[in-house]
Amino acid sequence: MQRISVTARLNRSTLQFEEAAYARLESYLAEAARTLDGNPDQQEILGDLEQAVADQCARRARTDQAAVTLAELEPALEEIGSVQVSGASTASDQTVRVAARPLQQVSEGAVVSGVCQGLARYFGLNVTALRIFAVLLLFLSGGGMILVYLALMLLMPYAPLVSGGRPLRWLPAKCRALMEFLRAKFSLATS
Repeated sequence: MQRISVTARLNRSTLQFEEAAYARLESYLAEAARTLDGNPDQQEILGDLEQAVADQCARRARTDQAAVTLAELEPALEEIGSVQVSGASTASDQTVRVAARPLQQVSEGAVVSGVCQGLARYFGLNVTALRIFAVLLLFLSGGGMILVYLALMLLMPYAPLVSGGRPLRWLPAKCRALMEFLRAKFSLATS
């Protein structure tokens, strides 16, 4: 008998991983724990990393797939980046940073164009809370938020689509096609 997949609990999410993907995830988290050794916020940072991995894997997962593969995990870990400690020699003076995520619209799981999804990923926020905040700002600004959203749609580049990922909904797909057309027409280079 051979074990095909492993169930892992990452912060608040539970996912199935293929053996190779689970081994890679284990080594990534062990390396992060070694890097953060002696940091007073180690557990909180590791919890945030686990949640980021779970979010990235869920975003890349196909609906017909039972377990996260190594091919899906590697780009997720690459996008998250490794934990690096810089600064002074004492643990209390060290600052921890995770490699910067690019500010991009994320079409997968988007409602309109992916602006809120991209902002939430960039700032590490809950996308639902950000969407609620955006709707509140829409009403409080008397509709002026629509112009801000349209400007962000036009100026924020799109994250590359995940190959073999979930198909885009109708509206995000149309918005993406329209924005790419407008960028090409007006020679707006965003990358």
